[in-house]
Amino acid sequence: MNLKEIITSTKAYNFHSHTQFCDGRASMAEFVEEAVKEGYLHYGFTPHSPIPFKSPCNMEMEQVEEYFNEFNRLKNLYKDKINLYISMEIDYLGNQWGATNPYFKNLPLDYRLSSVHFIPTPAGDKMIDIDGRPESFIQKMHEYFNDDIHYVVDTFYDHTMQMIESGGFDVLGHFDKIGFNASHFQPGIEDEDWYIAHIDRVIEKLKSTNFIVEINTKAWEAPVNSTEEQIKSYIPRLFPSPCTIAKLLDADIPLMVNSDTHYPFRLNSGRQAAFDIIDRLKGK
Repeated sequence: MNLKEIITSTKAYNFHSHTQFCDGRASMAEFVEEAVKEGYLHYGFTPHSPIPFKSPCNMEMEQVEEYFNEFNRLKNLYKDKINLYISMEIDYLGNQWGATNPYFKNLPLDYRLSSVHFIPTPAGDKMIDIDGRPESFIQKMHEYFNDDIHYVVDTFYDHTMQMIESGGFDVLGHFDKIGFNASHFQPGIEDEDWYIAHIDRVIEKLKSTNFIVEINTKAWEAPVNSTEEQIKSYIPRLFPSPCTIAKLLDADIPLMVNSDTHYPFRLNSGRQAAFDIIDRLKGK
């Protein structure tokens, strides 16, 4: 497949989604049905990859064969209605675990999306998921990181840089997502020079690669189980943020808009808004 050709020829695609094989809230079949209903031409599955320790969000290695079997069944069943692609959102955990690991290199995936969700504690004795809800993130800041937000942000971006240098993937997932949780812990952090320097460093590194950068729209709407008051006060969010999207466009880095959906009814959440922002920044 040619991802760049697809994303420059149509907006009727989504290459980041989660189902029953990880922390998604519906079956693969239900997502395909919704994608067909919404007029998608291209749809990719990206369950959170197996990792070498227990995680409630990641699929197990023992599930991979079943995942491939279900994908092949659906691909054949819907072959006249939509193009389906098999992938994984591969967690980068350091030199020993990422897209270049032989396990992932040997899987017959159509493309590979890679993201950072975990970072090590300062002692290096445990990997902590810093990608959850803000309230969970703040609790982990107290429990595992001694409230050292500089360590957490620096380590997240250090791992992102290492992931880019290692390669082995096609799409870089939500690369500034740490800013969302970090901003809840320390408001205004994304406007601080040291944080912006991390963003600029990543973009500079991306200039010498062929990677596609994902514009992730998952946080455009409040979480599904939010209260009415939470919905009213919610501020829509993209990853990367619009100011970073502008920098990516200036650097001529290809962009892909995905909803990172965990629910079929949110398949299109925020995608048109993201395309509108990109078009506005391009001066269209």
